Amino acid sequence: MKKHINKIFAASAAICLLGTAGCADSFLEPEPLSFYEPGTTFNTVSGLESALASADNSLRSYWANVANNIDLMLPLQTEYLFSDCMVASKTDDALIFCDINERLTPTNGWYNFDQNRLTMLWEETFNGLKYANTVISYADKINGLDEKVKNTYLGRAYFHRAWRYFMLCFRWGDVPLMSKIIDSPKQDYKSTKREAIIKKLIEDMEFAVQWVPEQNEMTYEGQVNKAACRMLLSKCYLANGDFAKAKEQLDILIDRSGYTLMTEPFGIFVNYHPACWNITRNVIWDLHRSENKPIAANKEALMILPNLYGQGGRRARTMRNLVPWWNAGSLTTPDNILAVDRFAPNHGSYEAAYDFNRAFGRGVGVTRPTWWAENSLWEFDGKHDDGDLRHSSKVGNWVHMEDLKYNKRNSAYFGQNVMREFTDPNTGKIRALCADTIRAWFDWPHYKIYSESPEDEADSNNNYQGSGYGYFYLYRLAEAYLLRAEAEFYMGQIAEATSDVNAVRRRAGCEYHYTTVGIDDIADERARELYMEEWRATELSRMSLCLALSGKTDNEGNTYDKDHLSERSFWFHRITKYNNYYNKPDAPVVKGRKYTMGAHNILWPIPQSAIDANLYGQLHQNFGYDGYDPSTDMWDNWQDAVADEENK
Repeated sequence: MKKHINKIFAASAAICLLGTAGCADSFLEPEPLSFYEPGTTFNTVSGLESALASADNSLRSYWANVANNIDLMLPLQTEYLFSDCMVASKTDDALIFCDINERLTPTNGWYNFDQNRLTMLWEETFNGLKYANTVISYADKINGLDEKVKNTYLGRAYFHRAWRYFMLCFRWGDVPLMSKIIDSPKQDYKSTKREAIIKKLIEDMEFAVQWVPEQNEMTYEGQVNKAACRMLLSKCYLANGDFAKAKEQLDILIDRSGYTLMTEPFGIFVNYHPACWNITRNVIWDLHRSENKPIAANKEALMILPNLYGQGGRRARTMRNLVPWWNAGSLTTPDNILAVDRFAPNHGSYEAAYDFNRAFGRGVGVTRPTWWAENSLWEFDGKHDDGDLRHSSKVGNWVHMEDLKYNKRNSAYFGQNVMREFTDPNTGKIRALCADTIRAWFDWPHYKIYSESPEDEADSNNNYQGSGYGYFYLYRLAEAYLLRAEAEFYMGQIAEATSDVNAVRRRAGCEYHYTTVGIDDIADERARELYMEEWRATELSRMSLCLALSGKTDNEGNTYDKDHLSERSFWFHRITKYNNYYNKPDAPVVKGRKYTMGAHNILWPIPQSAIDANLYGQLHQNFGYDGYDPSTDMWDNWQDAVADEENK
């Protein structure tokens, strides 16, 4: 496998300069070609392969990104701030990104540091489009290129373009459609309506499904394969209201493509720090270990993204950002001593049984789950599903704060489980032991967040960061089951939808199964199964459109209008009902900022810098933001948008 990954990264290096031209104020310009003589660079097979490798490499940056040489944050984490699952929790930061309704404007809220990656998600998406469009523009210009090989390259490039436009459509709505690399700067773009772009994506992905090979026919992991194309096509069909077509693609993927849900432990079992936190081997743990994601025995992996230490990998700071600040001074013992400390292996007080630093990472709680994501999501009829391996501390997959132990020997409570509050036996009074319950007290899914860090493990000093490496899943078969359940729900096939959701639950060892499912139940199961895998806000935005197109109701009987989702949507229903921070009168206030979210935040504002750079045209700004004008002229079919590019 190392040979394969090294080749991918080596190819990426050949075109790495393309990534330097990503600033938001110039996203409309064809800057990649300014670094080359394009007729020389891209008129060879190796040139196309390099462009595709750059697109592959760019895709990983959505899961782990380095900004200013400081790898603080996962862009994926930004998405979750716009969902039912998570909120910002860095309580010592004056710019904590929690008052989103007030602060997210075309000119404000666009930070690129450890609380959001909005800027990166805009810029890197257009960079990725440049890579894809380079291949699409030059594939026909290579003399003697075999037709099948050319179509394979085109199919993979179409996937990269479609994946990024899918994200643009459900984050920003109506955006400029860029279908080619143009020869000179174009600054008179018009936005193209989302529904028109989706139709273009369908056409491209139908081509890709026809021509891109299955993974077992390919030499390298981490390149676009047929299963990934089929998954994306099914999502595009759903977004177009073609529910039967989506189900047809998912039937093929689930039943006739050689993939299957993993139901038993497999591959390599790694119990990293058993003295401190023991793992009882189980299929959920094995499924999410980097060592097992790319192996042939894993029949559930549809497409993985390589990310290995020493081979061009990016640190994924999941254990730093998504784990509570468990060694904060705000958390004390009943006898007023720091509750949990970090000890280096070369320290005289070090004991492996209390090395929470290496077991869980140096958590700083940049974001935290909602109460729903921690607790009530896992309950049925008010009862916790004790069989669900995804929420099981018994096997080691899930960690409760109370599972940690006081590890300072100068405390009388050494070795006892950490407490949030303490009842004084002398007075009977209850005393809080955690002064910052936002950042320093919450539970987390260890099986999803743990990532191995060879360089940290080798450090005998106290520098362990918990910032590891490892493969990511782009798509996994479990999501295909939940997408098919969604399509079946829209089609009124409730028994079939229920069966598909329960298939995922059975694999997780759940004791409780649905007798019938609604759309909220499917969204719930996505949250349980795909936490920090799916792009949660994007998917809820997509589901909002799909539900409106279907005419079906959510679990509370609400219907929605596809033309007014920025005023009332399934997404905002989820925010209102399940996120216990946003817009709640009893939500905490941090640095003078309230936790707020508006219905219009289902779509993000087009950056003003991008609007200003489009000197001779007008881009459509989204409803609810400064600059919104419903009379803004837009392309209502993709053919006209493409023709406009061709005429320049």
